[in-house]
Amino acid sequence: MRRTLCLLSLCAVLAAEQVHPVTGRHIAPVMGMAGADWLVRPEREAEESPDAALAVIGIPRGATVADIGAGAGYFTWRLAERLGPAGKVYANDIQAEMLELLRRNLSTRHLTNVETVLGAEDDPRLPAATMDLVLMVDVYHEFTEPEKMLRGIRASLKPEGRLVLLEYRKEDPSVPIRPEHKMSVAEVRAEVEPEGFHFEKTLETLPRQHILIFKKSVQ
Repeated sequence: MRRTLCLLSLCAVLAAEQVHPVTGRHIAPVMGMAGADWLVRPEREAEESPDAALAVIGIPRGATVADIGAGAGYFTWRLAERLGPAGKVYANDIQAEMLELLRRNLSTRHLTNVETVLGAEDDPRLPAATMDLVLMVDVYHEFTEPEKMLRGIRASLKPEGRLVLLEYRKEDPSVPIRPEHKMSVAEVRAEVEPEGFHFEKTLETLPRQHILIFKKSVQ
């Protein structure tokens, strides 16, 4: 009987962790190595316009940028090329296998201005006050500890640093992505702003995603 009660309590805790405490949003499962090929699918160029996204965000050469949930490195190598040899990318992921794949992809492109970081579900493990920009592409909605992660990300930013999220538009039912992998602008703002970020603007120039830009608030 005690064991049954303990199991029921554990299930209740796990279920609670899958819903954001502010918005009630259901947190999506993390994509594993089985989905690595999907991350670099040829169709992604047309569906997400990655180079156009980075251009409109505006990232200067020589900057220091973190790519959170970097996966196979689809945005990492674009960032590394854009920043140039004087810049640096911290490629973060919680899966060591993904980071190994990312390193192989970088090697084929002869890029050396990237440092991989094995993060945790509640800690990006980035150096403090170092980042000019932290980028999260289709990843924030998978955070199982979003509040703790945002606090860690905020600590990694310089005083004028920016946090940029790309998320599939929940407001648009025609976007062919499962609902738990979409977010609305209202949801993102409601979850991010209380963690020490000032909303700057939303850019709606991409085919399927919002670009949401925040600055580190002065506290």
